[in-house]
Amino acid sequence: MSTERNESILKLERFLPYRLSILSNKVSSLVADIYKDKFAISITEWRIMAVLGEYPDISADEISAKTQIEKSILSRSVSRLLKRKLIERDMAKEDRRRSVIRLSATGKSVYDEIVPLSYEYERALLKCLSQAEQAQFSALIDQLYEHASSLHI
Repeated sequence: MSTERNESILKLERFLPYRLSILSNKVSSLVADIYKDKFAISITEWRIMAVLGEYPDISADEISAKTQIEKSILSRSVSRLLKRKLIERDMAKEDRRRSVIRLSATGKSVYDEIVPLSYEYERALLKCLSQAEQAQFSALIDQLYEHASSLHI
């Protein structure tokens, strides 16, 4: 059996970017079911709330940089979260041209309910890997992320 690849045919199911995307979609949609039904929050909205739970009072641009969510999608999601009063937006004290976003009291209470569920799901997902494999997997993801950030193809 040859280990050479036929470079003229893309085997999508074995192509790393595709596999990572499919895995990400599967994992995200499974965990999204936890909060979609109970809180009516989309994956994008939860990612925004998760960032704000860790980094309150940041701008939409900073959220976009941390989540890699396209700015137009982020803007629509922020509008929905504002309308539902899950987040608040004010002008930054140090720069009145810049707005900052934070979780509202309601948003913080939703966040506080979802975080333990998220960690529970993560533990269940990683259960198929040993502790050493989990540490190695995490290190490999970090390594791939850093390397991908440095590529200019």
